[in-house]
Amino acid sequence: MSDPQPTFLSELKRSHDCGALRSSETGKSVVLFGWVAARRDHGGCVFIDLRDRGGITQIVFEPHVNAEAHALAGELRNEFCVGVTGVVQERGEYRNKNLATGDIEVRADRLTIFSRSETPPFEIGDDAANETIRLKHRYLDLRRPSLQKNFLIRSQIYQTARRHLAENGFAEIETPFMVKYTPGGARNFLVPSRMNPGQFYALAESPQIFKQLFMVAGFDRYFQIVRCFRDEDLRLDRQPEFTQIDVEMSFVVEEDVYRIVEGLVASLWKDVLGVTLPTPFARLTYADAMGRYGSDKPDLRFDLPLFDLTGAVRKHEGGSVELLRAAIAGPTNIVKGWKLPAAVASKMSRADLDKLEEYVKGFGARGLARARVAAGGAWTQSPMKTITDELRADINTAANAEEGDLLFFQFGSKKLVNAVLGGLRLHLADKFGLIPKGQWRFAWVTDFPLFEEAEGGHMVAAHHPFTSPFPSDLECLESDPASVRARAYDLVLNGNEIAGGSIRIHQSDVQARVFRALGLSEEDARAKFGFLLEAFRYGPPPHGGIAAGVDRLAMLLCGADSLRDVIAFPKTQKGTDLLTDAPSVVSPKQLDELHIALKE
Repeated sequence: MSDPQPTFLSELKRSHDCGALRSSETGKSVVLFGWVAARRDHGGCVFIDLRDRGGITQIVFEPHVNAEAHALAGELRNEFCVGVTGVVQERGEYRNKNLATGDIEVRADRLTIFSRSETPPFEIGDDAANETIRLKHRYLDLRRPSLQKNFLIRSQIYQTARRHLAENGFAEIETPFMVKYTPGGARNFLVPSRMNPGQFYALAESPQIFKQLFMVAGFDRYFQIVRCFRDEDLRLDRQPEFTQIDVEMSFVVEEDVYRIVEGLVASLWKDVLGVTLPTPFARLTYADAMGRYGSDKPDLRFDLPLFDLTGAVRKHEGGSVELLRAAIAGPTNIVKGWKLPAAVASKMSRADLDKLEEYVKGFGARGLARARVAAGGAWTQSPMKTITDELRADINTAANAEEGDLLFFQFGSKKLVNAVLGGLRLHLADKFGLIPKGQWRFAWVTDFPLFEEAEGGHMVAAHHPFTSPFPSDLECLESDPASVRARAYDLVLNGNEIAGGSIRIHQSDVQARVFRALGLSEEDARAKFGFLLEAFRYGPPPHGGIAAGVDRLAMLLCGADSLRDVIAFPKTQKGTDLLTDAPSVVSPKQLDELHIALKE
């Protein structure tokens, strides 16, 4: 018989977790609780691996120590939940070098079975079953040591963030989840109001407007670890609900925001990984990032930049290559190139190069021009056979090309060219191991465009409509809005955007001009943002802020491959929860209460 559970729990409290014991505890009596991760019967002695969130400890049951506990141990199976008491002893020559507790084991003198387990649908280990089965039984999946480590790291992120921000004078204040729907930006989830038939709340995609209202209210420094919601198509790095560390500050310029965030990030890397980050982080403008790397979130762990050939191609009027001549006929088109060094290029066959054609079509390209540099700067394996010697020489100079290098070219709109070559740069660098592992390369990307052109040619806010333009660019708001730079900034790490924010507009006349540039009439602006504009009539301070994505931070700090590995109960790419079968249908009665009728 096992001990009655209340007696075991009331008199015998856990002394250690299952990852804590070392040789220094030899001879001590201990109490451990956990789940049976493995069981082995060695003809008289029963061994189990006992697992909890701290790790694994080997327990041995011997008949001469406690016959009753030994007999009960014979009933144990994987995932039984048990309590054990015993004495720590060294394992000597049988130590397990793969376990933190591998130098010791616990000789059990007492055992209780809190609960028995059916055979799990998959083995609880880090080489577990396919993801669909694991998400269906997520509570078992979360017993895996690697996932438990991830969520302990995520918990550490929260504790460090709260401590750092509190020490710097930030007040933690909550904002509503159910808010007024405002068109524009990400698609919102809508929530019907039973008490207001025919009307809907939106689930907040961010606390943006409310945190600006906190600045108007005089709170000066606000933060929140907040859930946000976006009804968008999903992928590995996107979920319909996500978490941000949200920050807003009054009476600041960009450098003040940078210092706070750099301190926060440095604290996270120190607390979680024991890594000391050098600060301040690097800075580069949006124009530099796009020009050199074809991306506004460049991976700076390796260089291999893109190079602009537009000037050279225009100078030589296409260099007798019809495709190039046609490309530069468009006044906003560009021509750029990228070089794969000879040491790596030699590993690429003609078939490999042909496959790249298909790869770049995924970015919208029609093809990928290329050339392999031969002795004396001649080109081989190139479709541009008619190119003039003069243009080829200028291109080789721009690329700093050497014999054996591979040159890739793309021409067309800036958006297309940068996407294709920027994507190619990352793809081949990853394929050939050109990206150093174990490095953390942070950078602030600044001076983003205030506006971007949407389909149909009209301007939309590149960030959000409350982002402040550069004061020196205000004169171009009406005459050349595409040239206006925003006081916006992103923090990027190893090719990932981990935080983004801006200095906000606090002057009503500037805000009105930005709205006009966006094509919003005064009536439209008041319909969408009236309560914020009303608040800004009462002495708003200069202010700015930023939001950092907790899910992506956790993914990077954990070394995980997917956001689903750092979100406790994630959705699938179809937005479903396999564990609870959400979303689900509701009864006609519930729909009637909400005054909602479903379309066939």
